[in-house]
Amino acid sequence: MVGDDDAIAQVLNRLRRAQGQLAGVISMIEQGRDCKDIVTQLAAVSKALDRAGFKIVATGLRECMIGAENSGSEPALSQAELEKLFLALA
Repeated sequence: MVGDDDAIAQVLNRLRRAQGQLAGVISMIEQGRDCKDIVTQLAAVSKALDRAGFKIVATGLRECMIGAENSGSEPALSQAELEKLFLALA
């Protein structure tokens, strides 16, 4: 993600949001809140982390392909490596 300041800012924003949501989940558990509310908030944390991960992979893919096109070389990551990264988020 080197060089894409906008993408980095978006990822950091999503991760900070997830961090705040996770702190909220911890607090809810400590307070003995309803299980349904905790699970709902935990799902929001999970979704925020997934979105951050997909953004990182997508940005890396774009940078990898653009870099290869500009240099005329092979992409830094193979198709199998990219697939593995996406599957790691599933």
